[in-house]
Amino acid sequence: MAKPLPPLSLYIHTPWCVRKCPYCDFNSHEPQSQTLPEAAYLDALLKDLDGDFALAAGREIHTIFIGGGTPSLLSPAFYQRLFKEIQRRLAFSSAIEITLEANPGTTEQERFIGYREAGINRLSLGTQSFQPAQLEALGRIHGAGEAISAVGQARAAGFDNINIDLMHGLPDQTPELALADIDQALALKPDHLSWYQLTLEPNTAFHSQPPVLPKEEALWDIQEMGHQRLEQAGFTRYEISAYAKPGTQSRHNLNYWQFGDYLGIGAGAHGKLTAIDSDGQWHIERRWKTRQPEAYLRRADDPRGFLAGKQPISIDELPLEFAMNALRLTEGVKLSTWSAHTGQAEEVLLARLQSALKKGLLMEMPEKLRASPQGLLFLNELLAMISDE
Repeated sequence: MAKPLPPLSLYIHTPWCVRKCPYCDFNSHEPQSQTLPEAAYLDALLKDLDGDFALAAGREIHTIFIGGGTPSLLSPAFYQRLFKEIQRRLAFSSAIEITLEANPGTTEQERFIGYREAGINRLSLGTQSFQPAQLEALGRIHGAGEAISAVGQARAAGFDNINIDLMHGLPDQTPELALADIDQALALKPDHLSWYQLTLEPNTAFHSQPPVLPKEEALWDIQEMGHQRLEQAGFTRYEISAYAKPGTQSRHNLNYWQFGDYLGIGAGAHGKLTAIDSDGQWHIERRWKTRQPEAYLRRADDPRGFLAGKQPISIDELPLEFAMNALRLTEGVKLSTWSAHTGQAEEVLLARLQSALKKGLLMEMPEKLRASPQGLLFLNELLAMISDE
């Protein structure tokens, strides 16, 4: 009997932002006019999905994530029409999780109500900090008051699953300021916190003109003190930079980290799909779409479609591809997930883990793949060992 395919999610990308932040390396662009081309983009997204329809092969969608850019720049009516049309094409799980990323500077009460009525049931608010100096350094368009108000407005609109994005290691940030951000976030009673360190990525303004960041000793203090503060507040760290109250982990991100499948539609969206041929052989492929918004919109009338590229994941690459995701989870994954999501025997993966096990970067757990505390601290080294085996 053939093994079932991995769970399937859907990622939808919104490429526009009011202003490009200096640290951001995502596919985001300042719009060329004050009015976004909502109707044209909706039409393009649906044509994009139609082009990928065969890849879904009648599978159920378990989660949807709308990322960006700033998805909250688009109107509730846009999402109401979008989800109506998607459901005409694909089956939604009865317990589907639909997440929208929203920036506090682009939201208001009526929009939150409309998003909830459209079927969105989880919000991720890109707050990043509550400190005026840090918000200014990051190029954010909102202030602390707007971020605080946004959470209250979202609750009043009926959202009972809210994530707050916070960054640490910010320009001129002290451990005290980092903890103050956490305390303010906790006072808003979120269900989930994404708490991650600022990194200077290539092709960003911060990379070409680096700001003054905290010294390494201060960064360690921030991480240790912040982790303790979050755990004391009842949040469990389940991924390197993700903390959740019981039952509120991001199911969409868990599907990524557990090497599930996902369709990607929208400008620059990425996807990962699995197919099983008639001989029972598994074929796993990564796909990505045209990146520039204007070029993406032109592709709606182009017989070539929206696909910019695709790359099969070879058997030799699979162990690293799987581990890059799974080892971010603090509890790891069951070894059986490897076989269920790759079609390969567990021995194929175990053979690539021996050096890491001997060095103490992996836990000695016969039925689980899990990084040790040391392995989580030196994840890049751990992954390099798996790659070099």
